[in-house]
This record gives sequence, C-alpha cells and structure tokens, in this order.
Amino acid sequence: MTLVKTPPPLSQEVDLSKTYDAVVVGSGAAGGMAAHVLTEQGMNVLMLEAGKKLPIEQELRSMQWPYDHPRRGDAPPGYHSLSFNEYTIRTPPYAKGSTFKHVMSYVGGWGGSDYVKNILVDEKDHPYTGTKYAWVRARALGGKTNIWGRLALRLSDYDFKGKTHDGYGEDWPISYADIQPYYDKVDLYLGISGVKENLPHLPDSLFQRPNKLTFGEVKLREGLKKMGRVLTPYRAGVTTDGLKHNKYRSKCYGRGACDRRPGGCDIHAAFDSPTGLIYPAMDTGHLTIRTNSIAHEVLVDKNTGKARGIGFIDTTTRKSYEAKAKVVIVAASTLESARLLLLSRSPQHPNGIGNSSGHVGHNFCEHVMGPGVTGLVKDMIGKPPTLDDGRPGGFYIPRFRNLKDKQPGFVRGYGFEGGGGFSIFPGNAFGTAGFGANFKKDVRDHAGAFIGMGGFGEVLARYENYMDLDPEEKDAWGIPTLRFHYQFGDNEKKMCEDMVVAGREMFEQAGIEVVGTDDKMLTEGWSIHELGTARMGNDPKTSVVNQFQQSHDVKNLFVVDGSTHVSASCQNPTWTIMALAWRSCEYLAGEFKKGNL
Repeated sequence: MTLVKTPPPLSQEVDLSKTYDAVVVGSGAAGGMAAHVLTEQGMNVLMLEAGKKLPIEQELRSMQWPYDHPRRGDAPPGYHSLSFNEYTIRTPPYAKGSTFKHVMSYVGGWGGSDYVKNILVDEKDHPYTGTKYAWVRARALGGKTNIWGRLALRLSDYDFKGKTHDGYGEDWPISYADIQPYYDKVDLYLGISGVKENLPHLPDSLFQRPNKLTFGEVKLREGLKKMGRVLTPYRAGVTTDGLKHNKYRSKCYGRGACDRRPGGCDIHAAFDSPTGLIYPAMDTGHLTIRTNSIAHEVLVDKNTGKARGIGFIDTTTRKSYEAKAKVVIVAASTLESARLLLLSRSPQHPNGIGNSSGHVGHNFCEHVMGPGVTGLVKDMIGKPPTLDDGRPGGFYIPRFRNLKDKQPGFVRGYGFEGGGGFSIFPGNAFGTAGFGANFKKDVRDHAGAFIGMGGFGEVLARYENYMDLDPEEKDAWGIPTLRFHYQFGDNEKKMCEDMVVAGREMFEQAGIEVVGTDDKMLTEGWSIHELGTARMGNDPKTSVVNQFQQSHDVKNLFVVDGSTHVSASCQNPTWTIMALAWRSCEYLAGEFKKGNL
C-alpha cells in the first residue's frame, strides 16, 4: 500500500503587488482542475479560497469506530443541523433567530456531525433568502470534494443534444465527441472504478477494478436483465488500483467508513481536489494559494472593460485586498459563481460582469430526489455478516425512461442509486419489535438482508427558475446574499411519482419483498447538484459563455464550474465539471500563449 506523503506547505508568501497570469476563484473540483491544467502549461496561477486549509485527516477520521468517539460522532453541544421539517415549514434564512450557537445544513445530520462541523459553513454567517432551498456549502480548501458522494458518471448525447431528442430546452454547443477525450484524461489522472456496460446513454469510463456487488445487489441485477434494464456497480471516483503519478493518494483497500455519511477518505483513495489536483499543481512551482479570501468582485479595467483581477476580503482581518491577473477564472460553484458575477457591477457592466444577456442566475437546474424503495432479500436472513460498507458505493441503475419510448407525463429521466448488505450499524434495529436476546437475534438475522435505492431525476432548466441578489440581506462580511426564486414543476412531480412505481416493479421482478416505499420529494437543493446559472451557448443573447466557458462579453473571463451546464441530465455532475474545465483551460492556455486574451 502506498503511504500518503505530507502535502506541500501552504504558508506561502502571497505577493499581491505582482500581476499573475491567472487568478482562480475556488478550490473545489473546477478550481482544482483549472490550477492543474494551467500550471502544467507553465502559467503562474493564484488561487483564492474563501475557507481555510484544514488538517482534513483529523476532521474526517474515517477509520474511527463510533464507540471511540465521546459522542458517537455527534458535534459538541451548541451545534445544530437543519432538518427536512425545518426546510419544509420555514423559509430562508433558516438560522435567523436560532438559539444554537452554530447551525449547519442538513448534511451535518447524516450521523457524523462532528466530522464535518469545520467543513460545512455556519448558516448564521452565510444567510440566504427567497423560496425554500437546502443549500449545502463547504468552505475549506477542496470545497465539497472533501465529503462528496463519489459517484462519477459521464453524460451522453441524450443529454448534450436533449432538445434534438425530445424538443425541450436547448442543446449544448458541444457533443459527446468533443468532451470524450477529456473524460478519458480525468479517468486516467484521477482514477475511477466500475464495469463496462456499453450503454449509449451512460458512456463507459476507463475503469480500474470495480467494487464487488453484494448477494442482494446481484439478485436485483439479474432480475433487471429480464426487463432490459441494467444495474452496474457504483462508478466511484476512487482509485482501486493506485496512481503511480500521484504521491499524495493511496489505493482503496475497502476498510474505511465509506457508508457513514458524511464520508470522506483519510487515505485519499477517493478523489478530493487538494490531493488529486492542487498539491501536484503546487509541485510545479507555478501555483500560489491564499485561503480565507472571500471574492466579492471581478475587477474591471476602466479603459478596456476587460477583467483585471479579483477584489476580496480576508475572513480573519476583514481587510479588503485586490489580486491582479491577466485572466480571471471563476470556479466558486454554481451559485457562488453567479453571485460573484452579479456582484461585479461597473459602468461597463451595469447588470454584473458577463451578464449582457440577462441570463446570469437564470436557467437554474439540479436533480430532484426523495422517492425510493426498500426491500428484503429473504435468502440473506440469518446469514453470517460480511464486510460490505467499506465500499465507496453500492450500485447504480441508469436511466431507462424516454430513451426510445415516450413516457406519458414527463420528459427526460432518472436513475437510481442504492445498496444492500451489512453496514457498521444495522439500521433495521430501529424498526424491530421486542427486547432482550430475541430482539438481538432478530436484528442480527436481518442485518444484511435489506436493500434500498433512491431516485435522482433531471430538473428541467427553466428561465423562471433563478436567483438574484437580495437588496437588504448581507452575510457576516457585509456582502449581499443570494435570493432564490426556484421551485420544482409538474414535470419533476410526475417523474417522482413514476420513480416509486418503477422501483417497486423492479424489486418485485427480482423476487425481493418490498417492505417500504417513500414517495415524498425532498426540498429543492437536497441533491447538492446545482447547475446552470451561467449557461454556455453559441448565442450571446441567450447564454453567458461559449463552448469553452469563456464569457461572451469579456474575453479574459472564464467560468468553469457547473454554472455553465445547459441542462442537468440525471447523472451526477462532478466528472463532467472537471472534463469541461480541463478542455476549457487547455483552450485558455493556448489563447494566452497566442496573446489573444
């Protein structure tokens, strides 16, 4: 096993008097990829991260047993995680008036709040307003890649050319052929596990060793074959064979608490931006990082209208600074990137930089989730326990609706994520009747016999779903906050109804007893897959950036995160975000060398 080596020191001297080749705002999947590609091309890059650099292994402690923690994983008194009911009954800002000292998003309530209390933002410092929305944010070097769910999927031309396929929305200005080489680059550089299935709507990656399916998962897979559907092992952004070119990561050995959510990976077998992208970029000698730096404005040259750098606030001293650069790359995540563009108003860009179209903040989309099914695999009752929850994931069932047929009631589709087998704690114990020896035997006998899955459906991109700046509310640093105007529509509701019906049908086909279904839709934002607030396109009147994520209005401004997605698809977006960022930054570097920026 490769030992994880000490990361390079971040206590660099940050010279703000110099002009960098590029400044990157954000250090997550998109920002990390931008830093990797640009430094490899020899460009001198300054990265600004709003959060701090955490000793992430000390935060995650993924090898720690619950009984070795003084509160079995819970945060200390004074911390509170928002619940589904709070998101449902109340309206933002959710932490306003709370008697708790610290308030976190719902992710903190997944059963290990102490492991993420320093990663997730404090909602008291970061309010937002408007319609109901469960906004999950992580301000730390690496952002949400420190705790992401690891599902790494490709999009296909069913997604990139969705309008051509079904008539709804807009096609992307690229096709799968344009991005495939960059998906391949991401696969090889970061590592991904899985099995080839040869599906046109879910293209295969260049996979490393897959994770083994459990007995119940194999049973479901065989049942679905009779329906012409596919269950594939979880396509995880995890290196299972190791990466010889990266000294900061180790291969997965299947013994961590991957099934404990929030997760994280102490040995960095699962991709995270710092060990996967940022530390190698620092080793080139071309990357400088400044943490605790909240960007609040893209600065503009008064003579040319071009971007000249970033205005930011130091979170600890609250002093304002400027970082000068020849090219500005915004990679702060979908919502924060749109917020930064809208905040960047000037005489040259009165509606916010890059917003001559009026589309910044609009066409907001994501994934709808909530409906699911739980089943009992009777053949597993009483079987001896096996180690099943050290895997980075269970299984994925790709989209099967509206491919060749037309499903009545809704367009586009959904997939299912799920898993079965033994876990660190038998969740069935809470619903098992009785007490004493018989109760314990019943819990143990059934501990590995359950299997469950939940749907992730495409939310249609609509202009009327948007966010803007609240004219009154400000965050803890005096920066205007976001205001949401966003809700699910009839298409999402009909899709969720179908998820429950289809889930039950698939379990029954496989001979798995259905013991529970869930038909409620979770609050908007629950998927943490926000997309589309600065979409790409060929027409500057209806889009914000071109196919290389370059602003139509400001040629030395690039937006390289999920905000540029034209549609959400139903596949998790992280791998696509990084493939697009790689493609765009390669183009950026070429144009920079030619003097075109």
